[in-house]
Amino acid sequence: MLLACLLCYGGFIALCLSMDRHHAQLLGRMPTRVMRRRWRRAGWVLLAVSLWAAVSTTGWALGLVDWFAVLMLSALLLVLLMPYRPRLALALAGAGLLACPIIVFVQR
Repeated sequence: MLLACLLCYGGFIALCLSMDRHHAQLLGRMPTRVMRRRWRRAGWVLLAVSLWAAVSTTGWALGLVDWFAVLMLSALLLVLLMPYRPRLALALAGAGLLACPIIVFVQR
C-alpha cells in the first residue's frame, strides 16, 4: 500500500510539472513542449504502475479500492502542499520515488 501511495504522489507531481504554471513554480523556468510531454507521460506511467502495485498485493477486488483511496490521499496531500510549500511537495516526491526500490525489496 505504501508503494502505491508513493508512486501515486510521484505521478501527480509529474503531472503538475507538465503544466506551465506549476513547472515554473517548482523549478523556476518554463518547460518546453517536449518536456511537458515527457512529464505527462511519466505521470501517467507512474499512476499505472501504482495501480499494478495496489492490485498485485491484495488482488483486483480490494486492490482497486485501495488504489482509489491512495489516489485521493496523495492528491489531497499535493493540493494542501502546493500553495504553501511547493518545494517541500517536490522534495517529498523525490524522496518517495527514491524509496520505492527499497520498499519493493522489503515487501518481498
